[in-house]
Amino acid sequence: MARRRKRKSRRRQEGRKILESIPQFSIDCGEDKPVTAARKFIHDQGVLPPALLLVKRNEHTTDRYFWAEKGLFGAQYVEENHFLFPSLRQPEEDEAVLV
Repeated sequence: MARRRKRKSRRRQEGRKILESIPQFSIDCGEDKPVTAARKFIHDQGVLPPALLLVKRNEHTTDRYFWAEKGLFGAQYVEENHFLFPSLRQPEEDEAVLV
C-alpha cells in the first residue's frame, strides 16, 4: 500500500526559512532539563535576541528554542507563528506605494 505524503504548511516553511537566517547556538543540556540549560546559557553568555538555541538532550534528541524579546519559545511554535514576532520581520522594500 502506498504511503501518503505529509502535507507541508507553507506558513511553517516560510517561518523555517526566516529562522535559518538568525544566529544559532548549539549546547548540551548536561544534568539540567533542556529549557533550563537554554536559559542558563542565555544568562551566562549574554545572548541577545533574536537567536535560535539547539539543545542536545541525548545522542538522538535535540530540542530547538527561539530566544525573543518576549522570552523563550519552542522553535516549532515560532515557525508557525513567525508573524507575531517583530524581531523576525523582514524589511519589505518591494511594497507598492499608492499615490
